[in-house]
Amino acid sequence: MSGLSRCAFVSFAGIVAYANGSVGDLFAQTYPVRPVRIVVGFAPGGGADTTARMIAQRLPEQLGQPVVVENRTGASGAIANERVATSPPDGYTLLLMTASEAILPALRKLPYDLERDLAAVSLVAMSTFVVVVHPSVPARSVKELIAIARSQPGKLSYGSAGVGGGAHLAGALFNLMAGVNIVHVPYKGGAESVVATASGQIEMNFLTTPALLPFLEGGRLRPLAVTTGERASIMPWVPTLNESGLTGFNRASWYGLLSPAGVPKEIIARLNSAVEKVVNTAEMKEAFSRQGLEPSTTTPEQFAALIRREITENAKLVKLAGAKDK
Repeated sequence: MSGLSRCAFVSFAGIVAYANGSVGDLFAQTYPVRPVRIVVGFAPGGGADTTARMIAQRLPEQLGQPVVVENRTGASGAIANERVATSPPDGYTLLLMTASEAILPALRKLPYDLERDLAAVSLVAMSTFVVVVHPSVPARSVKELIAIARSQPGKLSYGSAGVGGGAHLAGALFNLMAGVNIVHVPYKGGAESVVATASGQIEMNFLTTPALLPFLEGGRLRPLAVTTGERASIMPWVPTLNESGLTGFNRASWYGLLSPAGVPKEIIARLNSAVEKVVNTAEMKEAFSRQGLEPSTTTPEQFAALIRREITENAKLVKLAGAKDK
């Protein structure tokens, strides 16, 4: 078929589709016809970037087009969020969002509305924060840690990648539920926070499993509990905080894909199906497990509901922690 004939065919199909009220379905049938871009708000080599590249490597098998990763760093992910929120709603620009980006609306005024300007596609993977202590801390359990903190108010400290981040808020919730005062020490990034804990500059931290794994060997850091409602499959011997006396404690780290608002629902459905097939392959499950991640896919509606809950809960924790706008 010549280029002119093909254009005429598509145009005629478009007229018929419009008449039948199924323009979105027409887009879904032809989508994608060019590369798809996944925007990440953090630097190459980090957890978000690694997760995005793992997905991008396998999505072409389902979409039939290349998938590339674009790093738009800065402002704790807000720059990448805005980049996608203001992109054309055609399904060719996606966002790999982290749980920490659901904290941003509570910290500052943003040039986009997370719920209004972005549309959920699917959750991709989940991870837990792990309560860890330096070996110099004699606590072998959360109960022992709480006892030490209560006997020496303000002496223990925990690190984070910055004010208002996931680890900061997990620590604030821990202080509240345990009735202790463990001092928060913010660093300029996650790597600095991990090194400070491993070297004994601070006594404890709330680390994601990918950040912790290199420090488990040789006992450089001691895990006491995980913050999610269930134990992590990668370290099933470590109890949950809920099991350790802090009933109802449940904070998770997660990654998910979003698109600009307004992308036809048929394209969202196509992307959701592709992500589900990729993430739930045996190869991807094994690759995620090596990173300390639990594969976890959802419907767009379920992921959108998760984001809404997180925004609400984070606003309460930010107020509790006294986190300042950046």
